[in-house]
Amino acid sequence: MTSRKRLAVALATAALLVSGVTTAVAQPAPAEQLRKDTEALHALGVSGVQARMIGPDGRQSVATSGTADLKTGRPVSPDGYFRMASTSKTLVAVVVLQLEAEGRLSLDDTVEHWLPGVVRGNGNDGSRITLRRLLQHTSGIQDDLPGYTTPAEYYQQRYQVHGSGELVARAMAHAPVVGWAYSNTGYVLLDMVVQKAAGRPAHQEITDRVLRPLGLDRTRWTGTSPTLPRPHARAYEFFGPGARVDVTEQIPVDHENLGWVTTTRDENLFFRALLSGRLLPARQMAEMKDTVDVTGLAQELWPGGKYGLGLVQRPLKSCNSSYWSHEGGDGGYITLNGVTEDGTRSVVVSMSEARRDRMMEQEEAASALIEHALCGAHAGAG
Repeated sequence: MTSRKRLAVALATAALLVSGVTTAVAQPAPAEQLRKDTEALHALGVSGVQARMIGPDGRQSVATSGTADLKTGRPVSPDGYFRMASTSKTLVAVVVLQLEAEGRLSLDDTVEHWLPGVVRGNGNDGSRITLRRLLQHTSGIQDDLPGYTTPAEYYQQRYQVHGSGELVARAMAHAPVVGWAYSNTGYVLLDMVVQKAAGRPAHQEITDRVLRPLGLDRTRWTGTSPTLPRPHARAYEFFGPGARVDVTEQIPVDHENLGWVTTTRDENLFFRALLSGRLLPARQMAEMKDTVDVTGLAQELWPGGKYGLGLVQRPLKSCNSSYWSHEGGDGGYITLNGVTEDGTRSVVVSMSEARRDRMMEQEEAASALIEHALCGAHAGAG
């Protein structure tokens, strides 16, 4: 069940020149634009959409579209839970960097130092891979995660539980790749390192170090539970015509790392706190923002994208800027988010259906929502 990485599309604002006079094109109010953008996603066939943006003054705008349940027609809750998926990699990265700030580990430590003998075989060598490389997806470690590509595979595998050791062992059956390559297995290893360095599971460190200090009581680790707290929208996977499947119930393959649920409110507040400097000292924040270019398929999906330490930088072309984020997608739930450099503007959009037939269109429409929210003149007002 690979995390989805999709294309960000920048939409440029325009000016109309009439008889030598430049007249600005009228733009919808931010709240109205947010509503239009959620409706555009629903119009693509996405069953349910919820979005929330917060402006510099702290005011919030919320929009929903579609239904939370295709059988009952229940409306989408603006406070509904969804699976955080790969966005939780940013939580893991924050804890690793906090441990570095406390002198309990170094980003230059090798995997072999913390996990002797774990990364070995077929050219994989833990003595040559640092924690920094794991965080930045430059370790070369390939993924080989169990997953489903058909409805039958979903029903067969949805309740299977996989341990961290098993997932790493599967990856070790493959030779490493050169350069930047997204690796979920790298973050499985980081969870294992955090447990060694802190003496407790990573999810406990995340709860005590990040969630409780910020008051994010609706971000929870569900572990091997196949369900979500209420309220939540049902999650759907569209495999093709006649094959739209309710995939709400399932155990995340990497439940230690990906077993998190959250809300648009909590995810906004987390990224705002991070970028405003509330979670990391300045040196560690600078480390987190030290990016490399993504390559290969990722560059096709993220044109202009750069990856730091558990944090992605993407361009905002319509306001000649950039934003920070970490997309998440797993089991029908797809979430995009974004926060400005200073942490004052943020937005999260969560979709409860993955359209395999319109993946790029869905990504582009969600990215346009992010662009509008962060480049709006008064984002979050109204």
